[in-house]
Amino acid sequence: MKRIALFPGSFDPFTIGHEEIVRRALPLFDNIIVAIGYNSAKQGYFSLEKRINWIKDIFKDENKIIVDAYEGLTADYCVVKNAKFILRGLRTAADFEYERAIAQMNKMLKHDIETVFLLTKPEHSPISSTIVREIIRYGGDASQFVPKEIDLLK
Repeated sequence: MKRIALFPGSFDPFTIGHEEIVRRALPLFDNIIVAIGYNSAKQGYFSLEKRINWIKDIFKDENKIIVDAYEGLTADYCVVKNAKFILRGLRTAADFEYERAIAQMNKMLKHDIETVFLLTKPEHSPISSTIVREIIRYGGDASQFVPKEIDLLK
């Protein structure tokens, strides 16, 4: 059986921290689905199409990466994609508490899904999509916080 992991998020935008987590997880899984989820609590800044294209471009040379989008519960989407693992990156203790609660709820919903946490590199811990969006929104240069394939000016 293939080890398929789902890496869900809004990725608005995809950061160097996200990229680092996916690349470090590649040896652990046969496939990683980078899945852009619709979050009813978040208003998208970049279009879904733009985010999908950026992520595909970042991983264009990596055949183990699949980029997709979904609506609904992440645990249900895991079943659809036959993913037995949810991959999450942790930057801080606050991230851990938030992600732990979600992981436990996903486990209660779908008993055979495991959440795998990877700690970010220390230099990436202050980087979040929310902060990067604010830098962009107010005209700052956020290029150092996103993969080189992402052209924020387009």
